[in-house]
Amino acid sequence: MSNQSQMTVGIVGLGLIGGSMARAFAAAGYRVLAVDKSDLTMTAARQEGVVADTLTPENAAECALLLLAVYPAAAIEAFRMLAPHLSPAVLVMDLCGTKRQVTEACFAIAAEHGIDYVGGHPMAGTQFSGFQNSKADLFVGAPMVLVLPEKRHSILKEKAISLLSPAGFASFSDTTAEIHDRVIAFTSQLAHVVSNAYVKSPQAQIHHGFSAGSYRDLTRVAWLNETMWCELFLENRDYLSEEIGIIINALAAYKKSLDENDPATLTALLRDGRIAKERADQESEISWKPLP
Repeated sequence: MSNQSQMTVGIVGLGLIGGSMARAFAAAGYRVLAVDKSDLTMTAARQEGVVADTLTPENAAECALLLLAVYPAAAIEAFRMLAPHLSPAVLVMDLCGTKRQVTEACFAIAAEHGIDYVGGHPMAGTQFSGFQNSKADLFVGAPMVLVLPEKRHSILKEKAISLLSPAGFASFSDTTAEIHDRVIAFTSQLAHVVSNAYVKSPQAQIHHGFSAGSYRDLTRVAWLNETMWCELFLENRDYLSEEIGIIINALAAYKKSLDENDPATLTALLRDGRIAKERADQESEISWKPLP
């Protein structure tokens, strides 16, 4: 093994994201230390050879990378508890779905202890949660969003990209916590709310034999972890509420055109939506640049 493959990675939380990180690093030959609130999960991770040992304050100093793959409040608590025991050379990264609360607290903890910390949000996942659904290749080809401190911005970005190489991310972008949370309210959180609300129609229970790809695509993320998403939604409630208001107004316009039997307005609304999608896809192709 190379020196890099013998590095130790610490992971707090072995759900879908943390478990997939653990599998990716273990598959690359890294030593993985982890902790999870579920004893059954820890037992399974050890039996499968994914985790070498439990992450504790006593062995935390061995970690070159510490990943906080739990809910934001728990990530802050774990970092605060482990910070006094970490090596000055470590990079700490949270993998939470919102960024304002967690990065504000964690930047302060990192500064207090002289530790490098960056916020991270892997743009990958499935509708299923838990270690049992984690995959070593979950992040292969996916984008990774970073929230970096103003000082040592470039150095820490390079450090993060290097240390995360076993995960297989295709691209890395960096932004502020504010911009991240505003955009993610639209791209992720609103989609989960709409999907979750959509299946509350009585027709959802009798649709069998009448649905195809569009139903499957729109309802995939209705199957969610309500405890996690509730915390993320409430932390980002200002931006998410704004996005829900926008879509309510848009839907009201469609409803009005139907109620008034107004084909001209309905056609215009549908055309505007198609054009907006085309424009958004074109912008995405321009802005997305995979790593060489």
